[in-house]
Amino acid sequence: MNIYVSGSMAYDRIMDFPGRFSDHILPDKIHILNVCFTVNGLVEKFGGTAGNVAYSLSLLDESPLILATIGKDYGSYFDWLKKNRISVEGIKIINDEFTAGAYITTDKSDNQITGFNPGAMKYPSGYKFNSAGTGDSIALIAPGNLQDMIEYAKTCRDWGIDYICDPGQSLTAWKGDALRKWINGSAILISNDYELEMIMKMTGLDKKGLLGLTRTIVTTLGEKGALVSTSDGDTTIPPAKVSGVVDPTGAGDACRAGLIKGLVTGKDMETAVKMGAVAAVYAIEKYGTQEHRYTYEDFVERYTSNFGPL
Repeated sequence: MNIYVSGSMAYDRIMDFPGRFSDHILPDKIHILNVCFTVNGLVEKFGGTAGNVAYSLSLLDESPLILATIGKDYGSYFDWLKKNRISVEGIKIINDEFTAGAYITTDKSDNQITGFNPGAMKYPSGYKFNSAGTGDSIALIAPGNLQDMIEYAKTCRDWGIDYICDPGQSLTAWKGDALRKWINGSAILISNDYELEMIMKMTGLDKKGLLGLTRTIVTTLGEKGALVSTSDGDTTIPPAKVSGVVDPTGAGDACRAGLIKGLVTGKDMETAVKMGAVAAVYAIEKYGTQEHRYTYEDFVERYTSNFGPL
C-alpha cells in the first residue's frame, strides 16, 4: 500500500544553558529585554513531523513517501533518509531558503526558549498524485505548510484516498470554516486532548458534530493512553509500558507511524492505536525524535508483552 506523509522537515538545534534564565532576566526591565545566554554547546538532530513519522515507519518495515519541502542545507538529511531506506522523491528542495529549524535553549530548571525559522516550509511542496489508486493508499496530513495541508486533503478526497488529519501545532494558523472543510471527508482526526478542545472551539462543533465530518477521532492522552471515538461510542486504549522516560518529544509522531502500520496491515482501529502506543514508547526512551531503533520483530514482541498477540 502507498503511504504518503505530508508535514515538515526540520533540523532541531538544541543548546544547554548551565544557569537559570530567571537569574538573568530583570522583571522591571522586561520592556527593554536584552540578554545573551552563553551555552555549553549545540547538538543538531533531524526532526520535523514528516521526517519523524517516516523514520518510525521505516523501522516498521514500511516505505513511506514524504511530501514536504527542504532547504539548501538538505545534504545531511537526505543522506540520513537514504541510510534508512526512505525515498526523497516527494521532497521539494527550496534552494533560496534553509531547512526549517528550531533553536531550543534549555536551562537548569528545564525552562526553554525556542526560536523557529520556517525557512523552506514557507513554500508548498506541490506533489502531483499521478499514480495513486483508489483503495490502495493512505495519507497522513501532519503540521507543515498550510497550503499543502489544504491541497493534499482535497486531492485525497478527489482520488478516494483515506487520509488522517493531524492538525497539531498548526492549529493557530487555521480559521474555523477552513478547519471544518479540511476535516470533512477524512478517515481519522488525531490529536491530543488539549488540541481536541481547541478544534471543537474553533469549529463550533462538539465531538458528535466532528464525527459527522470524520469517521474516527483518536485522542491521545499521554501516560493515560488514548481514546478512540466513533458514532458507536468511545473505546479507551491503555498506554504501553515505558522502561524509562528520557524525552517525550517525538512520541506523537512515532504514535502516528504505529497507527498507520496497523491500518495498512489490516488491523482493526483498536489494535492499530495500540500499535501506535507501542511505537511511541520507543521514542520516549531516547533523547531526540529519530534516535530510537528496533526491528519489527522487536516491536511485535513488545506489543505482545503489553497487549497480547498481535
